Amino acid sequence: MQYQFRITEQLHGVIYQHLIPGDGLEAVGIILCGFHHSTNGWILLAKEFYPVRYDHCERGGDYVHWKTETILPLLDKANKQHLSVIKVHSHPGGYSRFSWIDDESDRKLLPSLYGWIDGNQPHGSCVMLPTGEIFGRVASEDGQFSLFEKVLLVGDEIKVWKRTHNIKSDVENEITLRNRQTLGKGTASLLKSMKVGVVGASGTGSPVIEQLTRLGIGKLVICDPDVIEYKNLNRILNSTRSHANRRVRKVDVMQESIDRIGLDTQVRVYASNLFDSKEALVDLSSCDVLFGCMDSVDGRYLLNQLASFYIIPYFDLGVKIEADGLGGIEQINGVVHFLKPGGSSLLTRGTYTRDILQAAGLKRKNPDEFNKRVAEKYIVNLPVDRPAVISINMQVASTAVNEFLDRIHRFKNSSPANRASIWISITEDIIICEGDGEPDRYLQQRIGRGDLIPYLEMPDLQL
Repeated sequence: MQYQFRITEQLHGVIYQHLIPGDGLEAVGIILCGFHHSTNGWILLAKEFYPVRYDHCERGGDYVHWKTETILPLLDKANKQHLSVIKVHSHPGGYSRFSWIDDESDRKLLPSLYGWIDGNQPHGSCVMLPTGEIFGRVASEDGQFSLFEKVLLVGDEIKVWKRTHNIKSDVENEITLRNRQTLGKGTASLLKSMKVGVVGASGTGSPVIEQLTRLGIGKLVICDPDVIEYKNLNRILNSTRSHANRRVRKVDVMQESIDRIGLDTQVRVYASNLFDSKEALVDLSSCDVLFGCMDSVDGRYLLNQLASFYIIPYFDLGVKIEADGLGGIEQINGVVHFLKPGGSSLLTRGTYTRDILQAAGLKRKNPDEFNKRVAEKYIVNLPVDRPAVISINMQVASTAVNEFLDRIHRFKNSSPANRASIWISITEDIIICEGDGEPDRYLQQRIGRGDLIPYLEMPDLQL
């Protein structure tokens, strides 16, 4: 059984302020967490932080004593909302392991939480270092510890703290030499440890998948319900006339190509619409990063929801080609949105409106009624299919992948905070970057909520 922990940059900053106040003394607090549970293990998702007041503790440079009675109201809240509890304290001296004092304290507190809180979700303990790094573990009811394999910090930058930093032999071979020379040995190892979801395996999705594979990503989850058609052959990498003749599923073409490349990337594919596959959504929930490479408005909305509930950084790609009506092209534009939990959403950025979102949902659930309303002019200004070509799609895809790389391993001169949206005008030959906008208040309240019924609080998923 594996365990992981995720936290937003914003909540991490609040915790850091309390635990590392600069006085050289340990401090402590409680994190209430949602969670994701699957056959692979548990991911605890930091939702809320409650500091234990300094004057309620006896603090030293290598210890902090406090009365657990002070957190009883939090245990009641965790029980009512079906949450996990993590005790978090600091090691201001930088000691990067659990001490014997920590072991003794955790064995007294953590197993008792299972008696207070209903459910089988795990409870744990974390340590924060002066560098901001977090490591942690869960404890069983009988006091056995299991370390977090990975801690993911999601903000303008994406930080991953792994339990071990050993680079496997397959990263050390000649195939990945150039990646290691460019990105560094540690980043190559990090990429190998990451699980990335790509929704959409067509124009922008296929080059994103190709690049991630050749960069050495360890695991890929690919979702797309469609098959290869002749109209796709001008832009889907590795697609052939034979695939179109046989109407092979796009995801199968991607898997076939990845297997043929032979870089040992593990792949799981789902040839289904996200609204119809709980299995696909569960698999995406455990990804470290998401790429949205689809045109459907409701699909993009769903992925934005998922990223917030499960604290996942989300890159959304879009391409728009406008014809001039005279057989030529008026505008060729692309955009890469980076969406972090707690920030703005595609909806608040104006990528689509609520009316268009509702219309997209109606089209998916009741096509006859949708066509009727379009004919009666009740639904107007809907996005339509536009022509796309490989050179444009690949430019947008490369922009997104390079943006991902910079956020896990900084190499650009500008701050990633200023690149929440990257607008590419190929017609005008300019790139415009914008910072994040107004936070999405609805999604802010659902950060780290994790597994719920109904899933993502969306009854129409019917999963």
